[in-house]
Formats: sequence, C-alpha cells, structure tokens
Amino acid sequence: MKGNEAIAHAAIRCGCDGYFGYPITPQSEVIETLAELKPWETTGMQVVQAESELASIYMVYGAAGAGKRAMTSSSSPGIALMQEGITYMAGAELPGVFVNVQRGGPGLGTIQPSQGDYFQATRGGGNGDYNVIVLAPASVQEMADFVDLAFELAFKYRNPAMILSDGVIGQMMEKVVLPPFKPRRTDEEVIAQCLWASTGKPKDRKRVVITSLELKPEAMEARNIALQEKYAKIRENEVRYETQHCDDAEYVIVAFGSAARIGEKAIEIAREEGIKVGLFRPITLWPFPTKEIAQLAKGKKGILVAEINAGQMVQDVRLAVNGAIPVEQFGRLGGIVPEPEEIVEALKKKLF
Repeated sequence: MKGNEAIAHAAIRCGCDGYFGYPITPQSEVIETLAELKPWETTGMQVVQAESELASIYMVYGAAGAGKRAMTSSSSPGIALMQEGITYMAGAELPGVFVNVQRGGPGLGTIQPSQGDYFQATRGGGNGDYNVIVLAPASVQEMADFVDLAFELAFKYRNPAMILSDGVIGQMMEKVVLPPFKPRRTDEEVIAQCLWASTGKPKDRKRVVITSLELKPEAMEARNIALQEKYAKIRENEVRYETQHCDDAEYVIVAFGSAARIGEKAIEIAREEGIKVGLFRPITLWPFPTKEIAQLAKGKKGILVAEINAGQMVQDVRLAVNGAIPVEQFGRLGGIVPEPEEIVEALKKKLF
C-alpha cells in the first residue's frame, strides 16, 4: 500500500480516537482511506473532514484537552496554517500527532516532493520557545510504525509529535506489516490516565482550565523553565538514528527520509568505485542526534549532507561536528528528487 494509506490503517489499529483533517496533495489518501474504512463503525474512531486546516488543528486541540488520542495530517502549506494551534498545544502541554507529507515551497509551491519543512518542524514554526518531537520515516513500514510511536511519545511527555514525511514516502507503494489492533481506552481509563484533562460526563465533569496563557511574567517564566526541563529529558532519552557501513567509512552521507533511501544507493555506487562511504540516518529530527554525529565524525575525512532542500539539516550537522571535519551539502529544489549518481558526484566534487 501507499505510505499515506499505511498512516490511515495504523491510526485505526493503534487506538486513535479521532482524526480531523483537510485534503491537500500529496497526502489526501490519508483521509480518503479513513473515509473508505469507516472506523467509526468498527473501533469508534471519529473521522471529520474539517472546513480548513485551521479548524482541523483546533479540533485536535479540543480532543487532546479531553485526553483523547487525536491526530491530523496535511502537506507543507497546510501545516504552515496549523502552526498557531501547534504552539498553543505545546504551551498547554497537550499531546497530539501531526503528519506532514512535504511538498515543495515556499508558498503554494509545487505538489512534488520536498524536505523544505525541516526548519519549520525542528525549530518550531510558531511563536515562543518550544519544541515538537519529530520522527522522519524512510519507508512505508515506518509510516505505519511511527503512528503508534508518535502517540506514545506525545502522551509520555505531554507534547505534540510530528511525523515528517514527504511526497516520495507518502505516494510510493511497498509491502507493510500493519500493527495489531489496540483496544481503545474506555472513558474511565482516559480519566485515570489523563489527570490533566477535562473529562467525564457533564454532571460530574472535572473542570480543568487548559491554556497556554499566563498573565504574570514570573508565572510565564516558570512555565517556560518547566518546558525546557522537559525538553532536556526528551533530548537525553529519545534520540533515534540508524547507520550503515560506517565502521570502515572514510566519508559519511547524512540524510533523512526519502533522501536517505537515495543515499543507500549512492553508497553502493561509491563503494563499487572504491570510495568508502557510510550512511547516518537521523530518525528523530528533534531531538537531533548531535552527540552521535559528533562521535561518528572522529577519524572521518568529511560529511556530505544530502537533503531535498537548499540546506537546512546541514546546519545542525555542522553544529554537531563543530569544525572537526569538512561538512558540505547537496540538494535539489522545486520538487526535483536527486539521483544517487548526483550524490556521488557531489561527494567527489565537494569533499575530495
């Protein structure tokens, strides 16, 4: 199935309570698949096509405030519209899952694939000092697997979590093993597990004011300090990455998502030419594997960051390496997906 279809199937199976979304290429198959599967008749999961991306993000906000597992999906311009709601959720410490199947920009851009939303996802596209947990799938299987993982991390830390995919992964078809069905939580279980939420029936509803607003500067500072302490714990405990052929490598390609898949073929081509190259794939883009890349750089001759944008993740890699070895970047723009041979040629030109 397609990566977008895998997202929909996994959402139903992992006990999602509600999906609120709006169609946009190249991710419309998510809501189309949910509409076809009709989970409200089987698991009780609610599916709503909202009138806009703005409406959908605040539906997620409201459901999360009641302790429900809620999610949405969109593509780059739609996610841009959701940024206010996402920063509200971060400030109010509400869990929720957002899928971004990236396309080229800026603005409406193109419907073709891109990785140009890296900064928006990892730096926070809304206002204030906050972070969103960001998972970057590189296969249809990971599109399915990361739905449950995103919910797990979102609720563990009471923080929004994003699956940052792209048009390649969303549209391509691969075999996938779907996760087993999880029972949806009863209202009693939601009340017991989500003490911070407004839950219960109207007559005995627990009144909780859920807001990101603090009028006193001292209280706002205290809230921000608490958030930063939480983010430090996430950085310490939730970094995920993958390496290939790095033990004997003289050079390393760092890439995420679909660019990492292309990087795998580039490594194969380079090694056939006698160039010892490895691959480092960040799976969590935030928290970023800074320490792990710094360690990997020891003894290497150089790093090429391959990404389908003008150069975004390369800045985090350079900060991690801190000048120890050369770090160069190669990318294509406008929705053009690079060929593996282009990455190999860039490696030779920029680092040799």
